[in-house]
Amino acid sequence: MTDTKERLSAVTVKLHWIIAVAMIFLTALGIIMEEFELHQLFDLHISLGVLLLLLVIPRLVWRYRNGWPEPAGNYTRFEHLSGKLVHWLLLLATLLMPLSGILMAIAVGHGLHVFGLMLYPESLDPANPGEVIMLSEPLQQLGEGIHELGADVLPLAIGLHIVGALKHHFVDKDETLRRMLGLAPR
Repeated sequence: MTDTKERLSAVTVKLHWIIAVAMIFLTALGIIMEEFELHQLFDLHISLGVLLLLLVIPRLVWRYRNGWPEPAGNYTRFEHLSGKLVHWLLLLATLLMPLSGILMAIAVGHGLHVFGLMLYPESLDPANPGEVIMLSEPLQQLGEGIHELGADVLPLAIGLHIVGALKHHFVDKDETLRRMLGLAPR
C-alpha cells in the first residue's frame, strides 16, 4: 500500500513513530550523558544509534520510492515550503546523527560495539592496554561537529514538526495528524 491523500500506509506510519520515539529517546539520552557525565551510558547510546540506522535506511528508501505524501489540505506557499524544510531536516538528522556517532566512536579509537557484539575493534595502546589510541583526529572532529550540530538542530526540528502537526489538527482541522496516527479519515 502506498500513501494517499486520505491515508498513510502502515509502513509509513510504523517507521515514522518507531524512528521518532527512538530519535527523541537518543537525543535525551545524549543530553543526559553530556550534562551529568554519565559515560557508562555510551555503549547503550551507540548500540541504539546503530540499530536506529538499520531502520532509518529502509525509511529513506521507502520515502524515496513512495514519494512525499500529498498534503491533506490547501496551504500557503510558506507553509508548504517550511513543512518540506522541517521534513528534510528530520530525514537528514535521522541519517547523520547515527552515522556521525559511529564515525566519532571509531575515529576516537573506541571501536564499534552493538550490545557487546564487536563490529569494529578498539584501537588499544600497546604500551598501556587499558587506553585507546585515536585513529583520526580530523574524522573524530568531523563526526563530533556533525553530531553536535545535529544535537542543536534536531530538538528544534522535532518541536516545529510537533507544532505543525498540532496546527494541522486544531487550526486547519485537516486529516494530517489522523493520517500520522494511522487513523481512518473522518
